[in-house]
Amino acid sequence: MSEFDLPRRLAAEALGTALLVATVVGSGIMAETLTKDVALALLGNTLPTGAILVVLITILGPISGAHFNPAVSLVFALRRELTPREALFYVAAQIAGGIAGTMLAHAMFALPLLDASLKMRTGGAQWLAEAVAAFGLVATILAGIRFNRAAVPWLVGLYITAAYWFTASTSFANPAVAIARSLTNTFSGIRPTDLPGFIAAETCGAIIALILMSWLLRESDKARAVLKEARP
Repeated sequence: MSEFDLPRRLAAEALGTALLVATVVGSGIMAETLTKDVALALLGNTLPTGAILVVLITILGPISGAHFNPAVSLVFALRRELTPREALFYVAAQIAGGIAGTMLAHAMFALPLLDASLKMRTGGAQWLAEAVAAFGLVATILAGIRFNRAAVPWLVGLYITAAYWFTASTSFANPAVAIARSLTNTFSGIRPTDLPGFIAAETCGAIIALILMSWLLRESDKARAVLKEARP
C-alpha cells in the first residue's frame, strides 16, 4: 500500500506521462530538424527516451509506481495491486498527461498545439512488433520487481532503448503514448486511424507477459517451505 493518497498518485502518473511524451515528441522534432538521416534521427529520439524513463521512474516510482502506461496499470490491476477504480483513474491520468506532453512539446517548438498525424503505422508486422514490445516491457518490470527492484528504472530505460531498434514499430508499447503520438504530425507520430491495432496489440502483449511471468517467477512449494521454516 502506497503512503501517498490517490490524488497525489494520479498527479504523479499524469506528470510522468506528460514528461515522457514531451521527451519522445520533442526529441523527435529536434532530431528531424537537425538531420535528414533517418537512422541518426531515430537514435536522437531513442537515447532521450531511455534516459528520461530512468529519471521519471526513479523520482516518481515511490509515489505512484511510475506506470505511465495503461497496459502496465492493467497488469497491476489483474495482479490485484490496484483496484479497478484506481486503475481506471490511472489510465485517465496517463492519457490526459500524454496529450498534455504532446502540447508541451509542440509549444516549445512553436507548432500548433495539436496536429493529427498523417504517418501510417499499420499491418501485421507492426502489430506483432507492438505486442513484442509490450510483452518485453511487462516481463522486464515483473522480473525486475521480483529480483532487483532498485534496478527497475535502469532496466526499463535500457529495454525501451533497445526496443526502439529491434522492433519494426519503434516500440510504442504504451496505449497512452500512442494516443498522444497520434496528435503530432512529426517524426514520432502515428495516424489516429492506426491506433486501434496498436492498442490491441500492446494490451495482448502485456497480458501474455503477465501470464507467462506469473508462472515463470512463481516460487516453488519447496522454496516456500524453506522460507516458512526460516521465519522466527
